[in-house]
Amino acid sequence: MLKNMFGPKLTPQQQLREWQRKLRQEQRNIERNIREIQREEVNVKKGIKEAAKRGDLGSAKHLAKELVRSRKAIGRMHEQKAQMNSISLHLGENIAMAKVAGHMAKSSEVMKLINGLIKVPQVAATMQDLSKEMMKAGLIGEMLGEAVDDALDTEEMEDEMEEEVNKVLDELATETTAQLPTAVRQKQRAAEAAAEEEEEERVPQMELGLGAEDEAELARLKAKYK
Repeated sequence: MLKNMFGPKLTPQQQLREWQRKLRQEQRNIERNIREIQREEVNVKKGIKEAAKRGDLGSAKHLAKELVRSRKAIGRMHEQKAQMNSISLHLGENIAMAKVAGHMAKSSEVMKLINGLIKVPQVAATMQDLSKEMMKAGLIGEMLGEAVDDALDTEEMEDEMEEEVNKVLDELATETTAQLPTAVRQKQRAAEAAAEEEEEERVPQMELGLGAEDEAELARLKAKYK
């Protein structure tokens, strides 16, 4: 009667496939979170460009730091997704073995991967449930909590962040320049060339020690023989 209330007991193969289903669901959740962060990145990039145009370097750097953090978060999510995929592959191998042996074989690799994912807040609940079910089924042994050292070198992290922020700002500056109309870029280059030419003319005059009257006479002669 109790067996009927809770449903029939799953075979090892069915249990392994159920775990694979739960892992696929978590992977889809991760993909959705990645897409949301990437959509937000578009707005952050726009904000950085607008701040740079205003000359507001403080706001530009603050937004660039947000962009760096979001990129790092996406990188971690891709790693988590890859780890879940590895677990699923190991479970697939175990399914084939269970068909022959009639029971699950212990997997230290699955245990190691699960233990790492339990520390990730976004998937911790699901991983804890899976670990309990896997221990009960004999797939993994009892999991021991590992001490996590949260003491980080803040100064080193700040230096790394500053370097990444500068990379982002350079990247966006290059991108913005490339998007300027051709006429605007040509005007910028012409202005820079004119400034260089003016500087080249001014330096020899300074070296010769020309006074104001001499410079005026030089200008009159240039105009006369132009």
